[in-house]
Amino acid sequence: MSVQTSSARNVTHTSDLQNTWDNPRLMPFRGRDPYPTRLSRPLDAPWIPRREAVVKGRAEDGPLSQAQLDEFDRKGFLFEPNFIGGEELAELRRELKALLERDDFRGRDFSIVEPQGKEIRSLFAVHFLSERFNQLARDARLMGRVRQILGGEAYVHQSRINYKPGFEGKGFNWHSDFETWHAEDGMPAMHAVSASIVLTDNHEFNGPLMLIPGSHRVFVPCLGETPDDHHRQSLKTQEIGVPSREALAELVREHGIEAPTGAAGGLLLFDCNTLHGSNANMSPDPRSNVFFVYNRRDNACVEPFAARRRRPGFLAHAADETWTPDA
Repeated sequence: MSVQTSSARNVTHTSDLQNTWDNPRLMPFRGRDPYPTRLSRPLDAPWIPRREAVVKGRAEDGPLSQAQLDEFDRKGFLFEPNFIGGEELAELRRELKALLERDDFRGRDFSIVEPQGKEIRSLFAVHFLSERFNQLARDARLMGRVRQILGGEAYVHQSRINYKPGFEGKGFNWHSDFETWHAEDGMPAMHAVSASIVLTDNHEFNGPLMLIPGSHRVFVPCLGETPDDHHRQSLKTQEIGVPSREALAELVREHGIEAPTGAAGGLLLFDCNTLHGSNANMSPDPRSNVFFVYNRRDNACVEPFAARRRRPGFLAHAADETWTPDA
C-alpha cells in the first residue's frame, strides 16, 4: 500500500537540505552533535540532513543485486518476499510460541506486555534467550546483506520478537529508531540496519509496519527531555522521541507512506533512520516478527547523547557481549 500526496505550499523539502551543511540555519551544530534531539524548543529548520551514506557496500560483495541496493538507498527499506519458508519457517514459529508461553518470562524487564493487558507484546534479547534465534541472527543470508548495506562487519545491537495479538494488539507512534538509539544508547552515527522477518501473514488489517520512503535522508529532532527509565514507558507507548506532526505531515506529503505486506517468511530490511510506525491490529489474525538490529563494529555506542544514563543491557548490546536474563 502506498499513499502519494503533494502540496503547493512553500515548504522545505528534504532535497533542499540534503548535503547542505553550509546552510546558515544549521551553523550552530557544526563541530557538535550532528543529530541534536530531545530539545526544549524547535530548531529553525524542520529537519537536519543526513551526513552518512545509506549504502556503503557494493553489489559484488553479497547477495543483494545493484537494483535492490539502489532501492534500499532510495527508499530506506527493501522487502524480500519468501525469504524463508517450509520447515524452517514452521520451526521458527514453534520457537516463537514456546518463548511467548514461558511463564518465567512474565514480569521480567525484558518482557513487554500490552499497555492495558497482560499479553506479551515483545521479548528483547531474544538471540540470548533462544539458541534457534541466535543461529538466525548470525545466518550468512542475513549477515551478507547487512555487510553490503553497512560496508563492514556488524554485531547485534538489539534483538526482539514482536507479537501483536488479534483484536488486542496496539499500534506504535511514528519514530526513527536511530533517534532513540542516538539519544538513549549513545549510537554515534547512522551505520545500523534492521532486519525483520515476518512469522505470520502480514496484511493491511492486522497492523503492518508502515514506513515513509525517503525519510531516512533527514534527521527530525524531537522535543522533550528524556525521563529517567524512559524505556519503561516508551516500549509500551512512545511519547518522547516522536517527531512533530508538522514534520511528519510534510514528509508524507513529499514521499507518501508504504506498508509492505505479504505471506509469512518475508524479510524487511530498513535503515536505522527510516521513519516508521504501525496501527492497531483490528483483525482476528495475530502479527508477529523477529527483529535484529545490526550496528557496524566501528560505530560502537558511547555515552547517551540525550539521556542521563544508558538503557539496560537487554535493550542495547555491545559487540561480543554476553547477556543473561539475570544480568
